[in-house]
Amino acid sequence: MNILLTGKNGQVGFELQRALAPLGEIVAVDQDECDLADAAAIRDLIRRVKPGLIVNPAAYTAVDKAESDVATADAVNARAPGVIGAEAARLGAWVVHFSTDYVFDGTKRDAYVEEDATNPQGVYGRSKRDGELALQASGARHVILRTSWVVGAHGNNFAKTMLRLAAEREQLSVVADQFGVPTSAALLADLTALLVREAQLKGQADFAFGVYHAVPAGVTTWHECACFVIEQALRAGRPLKARPETIKAITTAEYPTPARRPANSRLDTTRLRRTFGLQLPSWQSGLQHILEQILSRS
Repeated sequence: MNILLTGKNGQVGFELQRALAPLGEIVAVDQDECDLADAAAIRDLIRRVKPGLIVNPAAYTAVDKAESDVATADAVNARAPGVIGAEAARLGAWVVHFSTDYVFDGTKRDAYVEEDATNPQGVYGRSKRDGELALQASGARHVILRTSWVVGAHGNNFAKTMLRLAAEREQLSVVADQFGVPTSAALLADLTALLVREAQLKGQADFAFGVYHAVPAGVTTWHECACFVIEQALRAGRPLKARPETIKAITTAEYPTPARRPANSRLDTTRLRRTFGLQLPSWQSGLQHILEQILSRS
């Protein structure tokens, strides 16, 4: 089976090349090879590759920049999934697409389930929600994995930013009233490979397509996450100026950004775990694994 993978140089795309390698012949592309803002380029690529599966982790993820770059965010996040879905349906292929906690407004007290109404509060979240709807309307069989706070050994992310700032400054200020969970890019890639293998074994007719929430177990805040990152780095012998006790907890109001962030980004994974018989690891174990790779390379 040919597997077309977008966003090969992103955090998740990089890990997916490894995880999907045993399951098919992978054709992996990045933005230079196929600009997802160009619908004609997408169609041309898919018609040339003729994949049985399209895995689409590529996205416009500059959350704040999206507020002033609406056209690009919409082209990549909202319209491209529909184009991918339409071409997949034409070929009889299926699609794995990645989405985000930002499709919700963050006002729910409990963790969000897949059936909860979406209500994105910014351009990024709205464009990702519209991309979900476009894929669902395309006629292609699909899996949509909503996730949050992605961190990987490859690419830029919160953990790497904290390590850089902690090496430069004795004190840091990090938001402590936004709740969610950091998700390892490696975990997302491994989950995707598991689902693909399940579909290969069962066949598309018996596979449980649909929307799933995919995050590790537990809940934390950005502040707690930052303290964990710094603590682990210090234990590994990384010379840092900042310490966990010098990281100040602040409110979202004290750190204004162009785009609103959900106060509650918790995603309920019951459907994913029950459907596929999974036990998800803690966020700490996944982040620790990522940090070990980051720290060993720098």
